Amino acid sequence: MTLTSCHSAQESVVKEPKKLKLGDERTDIYFGLLKGKRVGLVANQSSYIGKTHVLDTLISSGIEVVKIFSPEHGFRGEADAGEKLKDGIDPKTQLPIISLYGNNKKPSSEQLEGIEILLFDIQDVGVRFYTYISTLHYLMEAASENSISIIVLDRPNPHAHYVDGPIIKEEFLSFVGMHKVPVVYGMTIGEYAMMINGEKWLKNQNRCQLEVITCSDYNRNELFQLPIKPSPNLPNALSVQLYPSLCFFEGTEFSAGRGTQIPFQFYGHQNFEIKDFELTPTSLPGAKFPKFKDQKISGVNLSVLDLDSVHASKGINWNYLFDAYANFDHNSGTFFLQNNFFEKLIGSRSLRKALEENASIEDWKRGWAEDIKNFKAIRSKYLLY
Repeated sequence: MTLTSCHSAQESVVKEPKKLKLGDERTDIYFGLLKGKRVGLVANQSSYIGKTHVLDTLISSGIEVVKIFSPEHGFRGEADAGEKLKDGIDPKTQLPIISLYGNNKKPSSEQLEGIEILLFDIQDVGVRFYTYISTLHYLMEAASENSISIIVLDRPNPHAHYVDGPIIKEEFLSFVGMHKVPVVYGMTIGEYAMMINGEKWLKNQNRCQLEVITCSDYNRNELFQLPIKPSPNLPNALSVQLYPSLCFFEGTEFSAGRGTQIPFQFYGHQNFEIKDFELTPTSLPGAKFPKFKDQKISGVNLSVLDLDSVHASKGINWNYLFDAYANFDHNSGTFFLQNNFFEKLIGSRSLRKALEENASIEDWKRGWAEDIKNFKAIRSKYLLY
């Protein structure tokens, strides 16, 4: 007998690596849940299946989408952070768009009338003050009150591989921090939705009818580079990785690079004693009124950092903030904004106190180490990957 093909005992069969599939790509799982239903879609510019927006995919597949809900930055993702948005009409489909940012953060019963199921497909970045998880909370709350089910199409979190930062204190809860979680909580948005439900964080301890369509072949420890920028000032993978470390500058007089070509890859000020790098913020889409508009400032250029090294560090780099405070000319002005936004971002008064008292980073972190341990125990109940 002649064998035309065989493998020796030592020869290994090479297998193709498994390909990550996002929740929204797994249409074979959730399309059946949507067929024959009146759907409300919660989406923005990140909501793509390959090269096609999820809205267009749904409509072309015969699914009845009756209304669009959009978060901060709008449906097309072009608005500034904090900019109030108006309701409108999607020019391509003529569907009504309801803004869930500004004065209307929670959809009303009237806005949900006739909707049988809500579909949530938004790329999050896994940081407590990134407001898409707050939008998710209010949607789940409204869904529970109006007997509407909600499906979350899960997506990787670029910071799912670590947990860091203090737990927010009760007095600082707000739309930029609605839950008592660390700054970086290490969960996908689907896992986070399960935690909101499971820990009964909704109003009156309600729970909504929730289904999470998981990603397949997802490894939370691998670097995931977002194919579409999640908001105007996170233009690349490095800015996303640095965002948890640099966003605290939003509560200070320092610039974090808005209005430049390297947002969230820089920190600086006119009265910063480190003058290695200079730039001039200007009015740009998504950053119409940046700090120090049309004025030269000096600071630290982080756009030259190695992406893999930043990801592998598995933590917030507190050195940037401590360095900025130590090298700021305090005789020329104040470091912190006067509106307590810094405290809202960090979630307590402890970091400001540590900076003002010249405490070490290690001593400050010891103050909330036990809180992190307790949170991880809660978090473990909801991890899907």
